[in-house]
Amino acid sequence: MSLESVRQFFAERAPDIGIIELAESTATVAQAARAHHVKPGQIAKTLSLKVKDRVILIVTSGDLRLDNRKLKAMLGAKARMLSTDEVVSWTGHPVGGVCPFGLETPLQVFCDISLQQYDEVLPAAGSIFSAVRISPALLAELTDATWVDVCQPPA
Repeated sequence: MSLESVRQFFAERAPDIGIIELAESTATVAQAARAHHVKPGQIAKTLSLKVKDRVILIVTSGDLRLDNRKLKAMLGAKARMLSTDEVVSWTGHPVGGVCPFGLETPLQVFCDISLQQYDEVLPAAGSIFSAVRISPALLAELTDATWVDVCQPPA
């Protein structure tokens, strides 16, 4: 049902954006970059975190890691990754297909500024076999995301 909720999301908010469905898994950044013939940084990975009593999503460039100090300073508390079951329960999407679209529960979305270096990024679309091509600006606009700087600089 997850892919269907994402389809519905785009049908209502951005019908010109098509969902790309592939036969091969794109559950990891490396798999997705290979399958879509893009740099790993263009894969927009969505991380599900719990901060105190709230759950948030952070969308970052696929080749970067969160900077825990920046994240704690921005959120005002330490965050932890959700378990697989919690991810599915809160987002409605399976791990590897998590995206900020068509969510089971409305969640606050943050987009890391690392995405802004690309004209187009590819977040998952509710399954490990689907994605969308979208500008970072439109991704943030459609999800009411707040831009933040919470990733470590590239190595």
